Amino acid sequence: MALDFSERTRLSALRMTALALAILLWLFVTLERRGERPSEKVVEATVTYNVPPGMVILDPEERVRVRLRGSERAIRRVNPYQIDVQVEVEEPREGLHEVALRTENVMMPDGLEVVSVEPNTLRLRLDEEVRRLLPVEVPLAGEPAAGARLAGPVRVSPERVLATGPSHLVSAMGALRTNPINVDGHAFDFQESTLLLSPHALVQLQPQVVTVYVPMSQPRPVAEGERNPPR
Repeated sequence: MALDFSERTRLSALRMTALALAILLWLFVTLERRGERPSEKVVEATVTYNVPPGMVILDPEERVRVRLRGSERAIRRVNPYQIDVQVEVEEPREGLHEVALRTENVMMPDGLEVVSVEPNTLRLRLDEEVRRLLPVEVPLAGEPAAGARLAGPVRVSPERVLATGPSHLVSAMGALRTNPINVDGHAFDFQESTLLLSPHALVQLQPQVVTVYVPMSQPRPVAEGERNPPR
C-alpha cells in the first residue's frame, strides 16, 4: 500500500534527524580526541617465553621496560599487568641465543603505541630439558625421649622422585633431601609428611612431598632382679 505524502515526509524527517545525530556524535568524538594531548609512560612489563619442546631457558629476564604513548586518558588507564612482551625462541639448540625485541612483541590494550623497549635485545642461554629418578635422603634433628633410640633406618615413600630440569643441573644431582625430621621427645614409631628441597629454581620435583616413617625402639623395662642385684 503506497504511503501518502505526510507519511513520506515524516519518515524523511526521521532519517535526516538520525543522520544529523550520527554526524554530531562523530564530530564530538573526533574533537575530543584532538583536544587530548599525547602522553607517555614507562611500565615494567612481564615477559612470556615460547621455547622449542625439550628446551629450557637458564637465565630468563622476568621483566623489561616498555615506554608507551597514547592519549592522557589511555595512559592513565594503563595497568602494568595489561602489558606483556612475548619472546619466541625458534632454534632448538643449546647455548646462547640473541633475541631482538620489537614493537610487535608487545601485547597491550588498543589506543596505545610502543615508543621503545629496554633492553631491546635479550641474551638467553638454552639447555636441554631432561628427567631423572633420584633417591631421597632424610636428615634427622633432635634427641629421642630418654632411653629411646632409632630402631633402624628411616623409610621414605616414594623412595625415588622425578626431577625435571636443565641437563647440566639434573645430571650433576645426587640424592634429594627433605626438610629435617625432628625426633625430639619421640619414643614410639611415627610418620610425617615433609617437603622436598629443590636444589635449583629451574628443577621441578614430582611429587614435592614425601612421607617419612621413623622406627623407634623403647627402653627395655628393668627386671626386679636387675634392679636390686644380690650382694
